[in-house]
Amino acid sequence: MSIHGKNFLMVPGPTNVPDRVLRAMHRNSEDHRSPDFPALAKTVLENIKWVFGTTKGRSFIFPASGTGAWEAALTNTLNKGDKVISVRFGQFSHLWIDMMQRLGLEVTILDVDWGEGIPIDILSSYIAQDTRHEYQAVCVVHNETTTGVTTDIAAVRNILDRYHHPALLMVDGVSSIASIPFKMDEWKVDLAITGSQKGLMLPAGLGMVCASEKALERSKKNNLHRVFFSFEDMIVNNDVGYFPYTPSIPLLYGLKESLAMLMEEGLESVYVRHRRLAHGVRRAVEAWGLKTCCKNPKEYSDTVTAVVVPEGFDAQQVIRIAYEKYNLSLGAGLMKVRGRVFRIGHLGDLNELMVLATLAGTEMAMLEVGIPIKLGSGVAAASEYYMKTSKQVRGLFNNV
Repeated sequence: MSIHGKNFLMVPGPTNVPDRVLRAMHRNSEDHRSPDFPALAKTVLENIKWVFGTTKGRSFIFPASGTGAWEAALTNTLNKGDKVISVRFGQFSHLWIDMMQRLGLEVTILDVDWGEGIPIDILSSYIAQDTRHEYQAVCVVHNETTTGVTTDIAAVRNILDRYHHPALLMVDGVSSIASIPFKMDEWKVDLAITGSQKGLMLPAGLGMVCASEKALERSKKNNLHRVFFSFEDMIVNNDVGYFPYTPSIPLLYGLKESLAMLMEEGLESVYVRHRRLAHGVRRAVEAWGLKTCCKNPKEYSDTVTAVVVPEGFDAQQVIRIAYEKYNLSLGAGLMKVRGRVFRIGHLGDLNELMVLATLAGTEMAMLEVGIPIKLGSGVAAASEYYMKTSKQVRGLFNNV
């Protein structure tokens, strides 16, 4: 790997950390019990709700990863033996289901081919048949990073509303929140979770949960054990501007700055930028004559594209050459799609030229392993798209 220049970090998380955020985090340790600390804590706890799309929910920030946020959502609202339903369509939905089972929940798993989205009709039939309301939660991943498939959360909410089902709607928004539209209040999401290392443009280390009033009521009655992830302990301390244990102060300052950056850009503009960059990547894949793992264009992710290599080629070799020869980090295929796909992340602190350089490096790596593409074809297709759309960015969100 070259010792010159910066590594092109184009995995779907962790993402690039902006210089502004790095500077905000570069500080000495501080007293997290000082009279000044609540000004920081209350600011980030309030402002993070804006990114989740809620004014009614309650936010929690744990010194953990998205996995910790998963565990917090489950253990604070469910009882051992509760029935929940979830869809498995990639590694991250698989891992969340594994956690549910290990916590003692009874999980109905809807399995689909990796590359497909959630089966709305099948999910609807399960909810319709559950007239005794045995399911206590419906758990879905908004953006399955393994395959580049995005879920229509509003459609899931419509199912629950259609059958007047009281199950909690839990949503993993790790690779979607702060990058693609997320509307917690509008979709009546009860528990939404994310991590700091994706659209929030921070290092890993913060797991965030937003809980609805309904979820908070459930948390007063459930019996799954929790200590570190207790909502109750958090609420008691957060109400006066503190945490029940030592927080990561540098990360909180970084979060304050990243939220300020998002507010300056405006969420609608953030979503437009991500969609536009994603469309350029997809234009490149099409120009290469390759396919994406996501099978339905309506479900294409605007934060990651999983590219399927032709039969007889190993995607791991593309990733290795890109890293070793061109200092470019691409995402690996995970579990069922290992060796079949490589992933291009396009989220966080990113612009057109960063994407185009990534596409150029990817083309060189593919050619070196023998994948028959035309050098420059993907870069040209993406460049043409970015040039055509540069003056229509404001109206792009609904038109591409």
